[in-house]
Amino acid sequence: MTRHQKRLSAPNAWPVERKTGTFTVKAGAGPHGEDGVPLLILLRDVLGYVDSKKEARYALNEGAVLVNGDEISDEQRPVGMFDILAFTEREEYYRVFPQEGGRLALTPIDADAAGSRLGKIVGKQSVSGGETQLTLHDGANLRVEDDSEYNTKDSLVVDNEDKEIVAHFPYEEGALVTAVDGSHSGEIGEIDEITVTAGSGDNTVIVETDDSAFETIEDYVVVIDENFVDDEEAEEAESDADGGDDE
Repeated sequence: MTRHQKRLSAPNAWPVERKTGTFTVKAGAGPHGEDGVPLLILLRDVLGYVDSKKEARYALNEGAVLVNGDEISDEQRPVGMFDILAFTEREEYYRVFPQEGGRLALTPIDADAAGSRLGKIVGKQSVSGGETQLTLHDGANLRVEDDSEYNTKDSLVVDNEDKEIVAHFPYEEGALVTAVDGSHSGEIGEIDEITVTAGSGDNTVIVETDDSAFETIEDYVVVIDENFVDDEEAEEAESDADGGDDE
């Protein structure tokens, strides 16, 4: 297996410039599979907090950078959709959120929102002891005793400290969702209709937004909390305010 990652062949979700150089950092083993963005890319290319891998390692060794509540010392650690990135000394907190085209971006959030993260249930199976294991989109596994209310495609909010489930959002018509892939990535709306396709075809959903509606396959949508909409609106308002100051 190669130890290098060419920029041109990097996953579409990675927020890197494709033609500014030949290589970029390769993601290490960890959550999110191939779509996980190395932490170094966020620190250097997105936030501009470091200029090199050496500086990133120094900053991480200080223990002031947390991902989902855990101190991270590996600059190659993959970071992905809905992860929470916290800079304790700066008192800055971000949620990783998909933008148009599927590229991941950092949405500023407050300290209270940084205490938990969202996870989409992608797997469910019975395990020993009469419990049920839920697998989330980032590879994390949770064990629950009563599985009656949890189903695949539902979303959970998990506390970053004790890893307990603090909220549950069912996948159903009327649910608030965001598209995380496809041509409508980053758009938010409510599920108007779920169409089950016979055979091996993908089920589809129609999502109503504030302005219109779009159709996509159900694997491309994730049920979210209303707080996500507040975060997006706050970010847009902050961007508008910054733009006004420059004029």
